[in-house]
Amino acid sequence: MATGIKDRVAIIGMGCTAFGEHWDKGPEDLMVDAFAEAIADAGIERSRIEAAWVGNALDDINVGNSALPLAHALRLETIPVSRVENMCATGTEALRAAAYAVAAGAVDIALALGVEKLKDTGYGGLPLRTKGLANDLWMPYGSAPGTFAQLAGAYTARHGVDPADLKRAMAHVSWKSHQNGARNAKAHLQKPVEMDRILNAPMIADPLGLFDCCGVSDGAACAIVTTPEIARSLGRMNPVTIKAIQLSASNGWEMQYGEWDGASVRNTQVAARRAYAEAGIADPRAELSLTEVHDCFSITELVTMEDLGLSDGGRAIFDILDGRYDSEGALPCQIDGGLKCFGHPVGASGLRMAYEVYTQLQDRAGARQRGKVDLGLTHNLGGSPYNSVAAVSILGRLN
Repeated sequence: MATGIKDRVAIIGMGCTAFGEHWDKGPEDLMVDAFAEAIADAGIERSRIEAAWVGNALDDINVGNSALPLAHALRLETIPVSRVENMCATGTEALRAAAYAVAAGAVDIALALGVEKLKDTGYGGLPLRTKGLANDLWMPYGSAPGTFAQLAGAYTARHGVDPADLKRAMAHVSWKSHQNGARNAKAHLQKPVEMDRILNAPMIADPLGLFDCCGVSDGAACAIVTTPEIARSLGRMNPVTIKAIQLSASNGWEMQYGEWDGASVRNTQVAARRAYAEAGIADPRAELSLTEVHDCFSITELVTMEDLGLSDGGRAIFDILDGRYDSEGALPCQIDGGLKCFGHPVGASGLRMAYEVYTQLQDRAGARQRGKVDLGLTHNLGGSPYNSVAAVSILGRLN
């Protein structure tokens, strides 16, 4: 019976660019910047990397439909290099591939890099007639805000909550992320936002206002992974290790049989359950130190806290309003500012989340540092609630 990869893969280096509007840089520049930080952190020669995966999702024109741009940009020495894409879970998918290669014994040291450059495509997340070069008429049948806004209506119906309470909790989610992002020099948005401004912002898709939605951005993030034994030989006596990486993808159930009420995301629940089992976590509420979840919209973060089993059904509203997920709360969520402040360069987001957890585990997060961190969780949700792919990763230290 498979037992997973817990503690079989160590992360010895990570890098992350500042996220934002990089009009003066191409995706190759962002790859180089993230890689430079990661390999300096790892303290190894480039020639020791034996395989690499690059993730990008939305616009093939920017990065290309093969992995060759990564090999060219980083001058990788004819090693196997592959491109992966799995919607908003793309960055985590790249990390999963590199980690599995090391855990399988296929290679000793592997690289995972996620990159996306969206600002100069004109893509803003809404369906436009001419979105960019490769994906014209992207999502002509709907919009991301409209699709995720339906979570709010279904959640209100299932739990019988007051829509005003839900709106206040959603506003707190955004307020919290802006407070956290203001302390992060790599975040796209670095300003706190007053609660009244969030609550009174123009409506995008009822009940989601402007500040309930994350934006798009440009950025890259990178990880170098190896075995714990090699990590120790490089002087990492208590390295950061991968406790679990799990993925769950829709099989069409949500759309076909009328059993789904639209108030939760089943793939997040499944991926979380598998990840907790792989990591040996019996009580995630007590054992996790912090989380980075897919907050494409404030309602997504709220529902995700229940899907991850961190709040009881119908109780996330009150946990959020009580400050449980604030930076000083019992279980911080988006302590780096999240998608709300980093934006969502799709292929990079999963590795950006892992970068924050990795940094926190090593007590290197500066003003954002959350005291002692033992286990951190990342979560990505690709697609729509009715047709999604969810990834859950858990990182910790070896000992």
